[in-house]
Amino acid sequence: MLDHVGLEVSDLARSARFYDAVFSRLGLRRVFEGKAAIAYGSHEPRFWIVARGREARPGFGHVAVGAAGRAAVDAAHAAGLEAGGRDDGPPGPRPQYGPRYYAAYLLDPDGLRLEVVAGGH
Repeated sequence: MLDHVGLEVSDLARSARFYDAVFSRLGLRRVFEGKAAIAYGSHEPRFWIVARGREARPGFGHVAVGAAGRAAVDAAHAAGLEAGGRDDGPPGPRPQYGPRYYAAYLLDPDGLRLEVVAGGH
């Protein structure tokens, strides 16, 4: 249903280090890079980070990205922590969302919430 998601960040380079680390563990890469924006995907730009010179505002909700399995969720979570993110829910089962749902939550450098999930559908 989603075509793409864009998040406004306060420091493009800092946020790119975080998303590079997380998305590389999920088989995603930078597919566009400009002065004020970077986009990630497998082939098409689907997840954008954009610097517009405004302060990022956490607490809007979260974005969930799919992972190939539990090991990928664990690896992406660890990579995000190593790249300056903060833990907002360690990897583990989330039975309240379904019997196969396994997820981890991170806060990016601006405090925006990212969920990495396997078995969601």
